[in-house]
Amino acid sequence: MSSPPTVSDTPPTPPGDAQVFPPTLREVMLRPQWLLMLGLCLVVAGVFAWLGQWQLDRAIDSDPPPPGQTEQVRPLADVVEPGQYLAEPLVGQRVETVGAWVPGDFVVVSSRFNDGEEGYWVTGQLRIADAAQPTSLAVAIGWAASRDDADAAAAELQRAAETGAADPVTLTGRLISDEGPGLPPRGAAASEMPRMSPAALLSVWHDTEGLDVYRPYLAAVDPSAAGETDLVAISSPAPAELAPVNWLNVFYAIEWAVFAGFAFYLWYRLARDAWEKEVEALEDAAAS
Repeated sequence: MSSPPTVSDTPPTPPGDAQVFPPTLREVMLRPQWLLMLGLCLVVAGVFAWLGQWQLDRAIDSDPPPPGQTEQVRPLADVVEPGQYLAEPLVGQRVETVGAWVPGDFVVVSSRFNDGEEGYWVTGQLRIADAAQPTSLAVAIGWAASRDDADAAAAELQRAAETGAADPVTLTGRLISDEGPGLPPRGAAASEMPRMSPAALLSVWHDTEGLDVYRPYLAAVDPSAAGETDLVAISSPAPAELAPVNWLNVFYAIEWAVFAGFAFYLWYRLARDAWEKEVEALEDAAAS
């Protein structure tokens, strides 16, 4: 005898209420819009990687100047041309040049320190010999402790230049980059020059029509080469040797690498947020 059929307490699930499973994170990431977003992140990361490589190439000097290069006396014309900026490896390079002083252009520059003591420089306009066209170089001749001593030395050089203006002099010194013009200190005369700037000196020099001028200036090693004065030699030690690695550029290269990694993290974070919102929406719909 067959047993009667049993009746379940759970009603059958209607066909329209089939259970919906939420997508996985991988499925969301493989959707077309997120693949397009990934492609854009690849382009951005590639640009950042290229910038990092460029910074790294600039950070490592594959051809550094040999040690002691600045101490080898070289002809001025072999180091820099008139009107050109002085390259960083050549700052402090010892050079030699021949020229004649231009009378009336011995100018005193203030706020000059020599071995920690403040004083003055006496400067002059040296007209370079055998140049294709008139060319001048600003020269810091020597240092004086007081303004009176500096003015007296400038007057002596002026008298010597007037009596032997055409006499050539041979000078040796270090090439230093232009400091740029500066305003005189408060209470000082408007004509006072507190910075060594060939551009500023050019404004007070004579006979400058059609003149070529070197942008850097020469700090003379021996003031007596310019004439008999009581000036003290300018203290100008050899510049520090440049390191073959620029660590600042290395730091920038690391930053670009971090930015490239962040582009991929941003894509992952946006895709994950979209997936979490979709899952949450499905859960809310199922609960209601």
